[in-house]
Amino acid sequence: MKQKILSLAGDGIGQEVVPVSLEVLKAVTSLAGRDIEIVHGLVGGDAIDKVGSPLPDETLSLARETDAILLGGVGGPKWDDLPTQERPERGLLGLRQSLGLYANLRPALVSPALVGSSSLKHEIVNNLDILIIRELTGGIYFGEPRGTDVRNNERVGFNTLIYSESEIERIARTAFELAEKRNGKLCSVDKANVLEVSQLWREVVESLSSQYPAVQLSHMYVDNAAMQLVRNPKQFDVVVTGNMFGDILSDIAAMLTGSLGMLPSASLAGSGVGLFEPVHGTAPDIAGENVANPIATILSVAMMCKYSLDLPDCAESIENAVNAVLDEGFRSADIAGSEESKKETILGCVEMGEKIISALAI
Repeated sequence: MKQKILSLAGDGIGQEVVPVSLEVLKAVTSLAGRDIEIVHGLVGGDAIDKVGSPLPDETLSLARETDAILLGGVGGPKWDDLPTQERPERGLLGLRQSLGLYANLRPALVSPALVGSSSLKHEIVNNLDILIIRELTGGIYFGEPRGTDVRNNERVGFNTLIYSESEIERIARTAFELAEKRNGKLCSVDKANVLEVSQLWREVVESLSSQYPAVQLSHMYVDNAAMQLVRNPKQFDVVVTGNMFGDILSDIAAMLTGSLGMLPSASLAGSGVGLFEPVHGTAPDIAGENVANPIATILSVAMMCKYSLDLPDCAESIENAVNAVLDEGFRSADIAGSEESKKETILGCVEMGEKIISALAI
């Protein structure tokens, strides 16, 4: 059965890394004898420039008709002066909310070939493998009321941090189920010592624990979790947290690996379409120069194969191909310069994709 993929290149280097990654997807599914169809849509600043909206109705319609979405990234200084509701980022937030993509999976893995690229000591990050699960459609980014006002003759800004019991339960269940499939350890991160919403979060997560006896549950305040991610990251296996805390902690975890250009992500609902995108931004300063690292987007394609397309062999093939290319010393500019730099060969975005395709095997 043919599966349909929606390509949303977006802005900046998204216009480069997405096409390269789609070539990898075509190659690996061809090897596996699977039939896919790729359709293209507009989102973010590119959509604003072309049709005047960061999330055109046509794009949302396409998204609801596909099996999976590959997104490159949105935003850039070109659109920074637009009102908040009209900026490119609203396109991404609108996609997540419209499709009910409440679970954001962000793995932080260190390839053995890139241990030297991390700013932390070898023994701290070697064999690092963490999965951060961020609640994605609730919390302070969506809570109402929000805005700015004038009070006592001065401007004030306000946002609302709010979570319902059902929102907490569904993201916690996702985390418990994934922890069962990994090493049976789950750390729930909150700020229950000062925030009532975090107290509810902790109570709901704790109440589910007895249903997952194979999972060891722990709790940690977010400020301590940030410190521990740098001090001793391998104490974690699966981490689950709210939207804003997850946004911050996942970027901290990302830098443990040495480069944002290496890290994929998946945004999922209980069923239906999934959205897959690199963790990095649009990097407008290098856009169009063929120097962007496509590996995070290629690994996002691997996550797509695993979580949305039911192609685990294809996912494994992509991951193995990436590791093989790195083991041979091939690098993009952002991950070059480790302690074994004499053995490195720097490749452009397109060339890196071609090298990974040549290493694919099913």
